[in-house]
Amino acid sequence: MSKALKFFFLINPISGGGQGKKIFEVLPEIMQSMGFSENEWLAEFTQKESISEQISKAIFKTETLIAVGGDGTVSAVFSNMMHHPEKEQVRIGLIPLGTGNDLARVLGLYKPYVEKGLLYLLRRLLMASSRSFDIWQVNGKMALANYFSAGIDARIAHDFNKDRSEGKIRSNSVISNKFHYVKRFFADRNYFLKSGKLLCHQQNGEIKQVNLANFRTIIIGNIPSFASGTNPFYCSNIADGILEVVCAPNILAFLGAIAIGNIPVVGHIYKKYFLRSYKVTSLELEVLPGEYLQLDGEDLTETISKKIQIQYGFQVQMLALGES
Repeated sequence: MSKALKFFFLINPISGGGQGKKIFEVLPEIMQSMGFSENEWLAEFTQKESISEQISKAIFKTETLIAVGGDGTVSAVFSNMMHHPEKEQVRIGLIPLGTGNDLARVLGLYKPYVEKGLLYLLRRLLMASSRSFDIWQVNGKMALANYFSAGIDARIAHDFNKDRSEGKIRSNSVISNKFHYVKRFFADRNYFLKSGKLLCHQQNGEIKQVNLANFRTIIIGNIPSFASGTNPFYCSNIADGILEVVCAPNILAFLGAIAIGNIPVVGHIYKKYFLRSYKVTSLELEVLPGEYLQLDGEDLTETISKKIQIQYGFQVQMLALGES
């Protein structure tokens, strides 16, 4: 069945220091210049209290849903797609306006955005082809697109979001946000998991149990990008039905994964032989109540059960310009 619209833009108006509003203003001119009539597309600002209804409406009405915002915006799209009857009938696009933009980096969208600007990326994206992309389920309710973590990095994300909600971050610019993340790292650098148990159903069929007490972090990744473009994952693939799990027992392992992972040859060797990691088809994680947790950059502390199950969900078609 054909859809009424070719494109439906859901735009976060505050992402990227308000650049979403700029895109909303220039969309009519761009769409007209590319030969799209007014009845072929629609744009809306996301509204926190009704975003689920907006996403559901967009999936029914359009061939291509484009989320304009950060990783959190597109994560909300995936979470609402999980039980949608037409989730396989719509392509998903992303205009990256957030701080980390990890998914955009993997899809080849971030570099054109940085080097040639938002308008150039938008024009390219409207003509882009799509590629398969795994979506995972967290406790059957939330979608995991990028990564899930518990430990020091989740603590940093929690404190960053708290500072932002309290007005301690005076600017919404990407540079200001990254600076504040670094500041939070030094403030939280001594944090570690007090307790925790991980049960990995590995790719080779074996089941591995890991005691996470006193570990600095556990990072569960679906894409080869974490925390604004670092890559602690060994041979990650976005459409293979496999998650990469990285366990960092100390701060050196954590910093090594972040700092060395992207270095050609050296990073590959480090991740293969010196970093504790597993390839899994599903997993169970149990942590203490109140432990710091994050999902795709969003703070989940005290909003999710202490027992967490992650399993494969479904695949979507994502617009992509290449792979970073």
